[in-house]
Amino acid sequence: MARTPFQVEVLTPEGKVFDDEVEMLSTRTATGSIGVLANHAPLMAILEPTELRLHRDGGEIETFAQAEGYLQVIDNSALVLVEEAHKPEDLDRSDLESRRDEAQKGLDDAEEGSEERRGYQRDVKRFEAFLKVEGSGA
Repeated sequence: MARTPFQVEVLTPEGKVFDDEVEMLSTRTATGSIGVLANHAPLMAILEPTELRLHRDGGEIETFAQAEGYLQVIDNSALVLVEEAHKPEDLDRSDLESRRDEAQKGLDDAEEGSEERRGYQRDVKRFEAFLKVEGSGA
């Protein structure tokens, strides 16, 4: 069943990663997974690191390893603002594992309750999510 397309833009600090129409967007917010279709009610959500799935016409799915950020849905369009967004084929497992291990060591050494510790926790979570996307063969 064909769905009504709507505009989606994915932006990172480095620039635009995606700008096209899709039939559905699926991602993970701070409160759980979400799917967005055309004519969705206005929404602002905090995004967690996960696999961002953009469902195109004809069943094609474009995926990205998505870092933390924000999702805004308004006027039949969605804006995904994230720290990082990478195609699965652009991810390097050994680099991600190394970065995750470094972040884990920093987390283990950081003072409880410190901002430094929270930063390392975010990094570990991000690299774990990216490893899942890389390993999914998406």
